[in-house]
Formats: sequence, structure tokens, C-alpha cells
Amino acid sequence: MHMGSISKKITESQIWRSVFRHRFSDTPRNRVLTVVSNFFLHVHPPKVRRIGLKIRHTFCLGGLTFFMFLVETITGVLLMFYYRPTVEYAYLDMRLLEHVVKFGLVMRNLHRWAAHAMVILVMMHMLRVFLTGSYRPPREFNWVVGVFLLVLTLLLSFTGYLLPWDQLSFWAITVGTRMAGATPLLGSEGPFHQLLGIGPENDVKYLLLGDTMVGENALLRFYVLHCILLPLAAVVLMFVHFWRVRKDGGISHPL
Repeated sequence: MHMGSISKKITESQIWRSVFRHRFSDTPRNRVLTVVSNFFLHVHPPKVRRIGLKIRHTFCLGGLTFFMFLVETITGVLLMFYYRPTVEYAYLDMRLLEHVVKFGLVMRNLHRWAAHAMVILVMMHMLRVFLTGSYRPPREFNWVVGVFLLVLTLLLSFTGYLLPWDQLSFWAITVGTRMAGATPLLGSEGPFHQLLGIGPENDVKYLLLGDTMVGENALLRFYVLHCILLPLAAVVLMFVHFWRVRKDGGISHPL
């Protein structure tokens, strides 16, 4: 099989067409489609269904989820000014933030409750998309992006849980990482770990904690994940998600 047939087989596959809607042939029709469907030239599609304008169709769950992410970002940046990710100061900084910093208690609770609301809203948004069948072609690629965003939201909550460095967060992360250590093949306490030579110092639990137990390394790793890597990944996927919503014809509707 030569390269031409392989390329043709790839570009005509369902996966390829779920990501790239239009062919690359240079025709007048495709030129018009390129301008009309351009995300930067036209944020909204030229044609919107009447049902898509009704609030009860979507309850704006996706938009509210994005709003909660913005609240998390703003309050999170403000909290970073008063927090040091070390075992010695983490809990102390949380106490000082609540009792010394002006509006510190409000800022911290706003960050915490917005995080809870974001998890609930993104799950409700996924449920609405599933019940209306909006995960079906041609929106299957965007559904997968949404699933990754749901996972990132849960990981953001999980990594943020350790940062207050109190008894509740310490033991919650201890239990959670022990569950990771029991993962089949990848965890030193899970089944079949001998097949890959996995031990306590090279399993997935050690990867998360940077050690065999929750400590200084774990706090620093969770802080970096929570404040930098996971939010950046979420921003990239959100852009792809919004871009695909626009490319797929705007607000989803029953197919």
C-alpha cells in the first residue's frame, strides 16, 4: 500500500472527518464556507435555531461553568500572593489569610465554593449534552474534548484539596494516592505490577507524590499542577471546545 492510498484512507476516516469538517479542495463553495464558518470573523454562526435561544434549552450550563473557571482563576491568583507551598508555612498562611488579610476569608471561601459549583455545573452540562443526544456525529470530537475537560476539572479539585495542609486534606490525599497505588499494572500494590517491574519507588503513586508518602514533595507537586499545568491544559481545551461548538453550528440541539 503506497502513501497516497494511506493518506486517502486517513482523510476519509470517521475520526478525521470528526475533527476536520471540510475538504481541502479549492472550490468557490469552500472559499465561502471558509469565510462564513471562520471562528475569528464570526463568533456566532450565520444561522441559529430558535430553540437554541431559549434559556431552558441549555440553562447556560456551559457558560456558567466557564464563568466559575474565571472566578477560580481570579481568586486563585489573589490567593497565590498570600500562600507559600511548604509544609512549614502552608497551614499558617491559610490561618493568616482568614484572620489577618482583609477580605481573606471571603476570598478563600469564594474560591472553594466556586470550585464546588464548577464540578456540579460541568457534570450537569455533560448530562444535558448526553440527554439531548448532542454527542452524536458530527459533534463526537467535541464530546471527547468535553470528557477531557471534566477529568481536568476533577483533577483541579483533587490537587487543590491538599493545599490547605490540614488534617482533612492530608488524609484525603493519602487515601486517594493509595487508591492510585492499587492501580493494576501501574501501582505497586495493584495486581500484575510484577510484569512491568513496578515497585514503591517507581509506581504511579510515587509519580504523584514525589515520595512514598504525602509530604513536602507532594505539596509542591500538587501546587504546581493546581496553579500552572492543569489550568493551562484546561484553557487550551476550552478554546478547542468553543471553537468546535462554533464549527459544529453553534448551540447544540437534539439531532
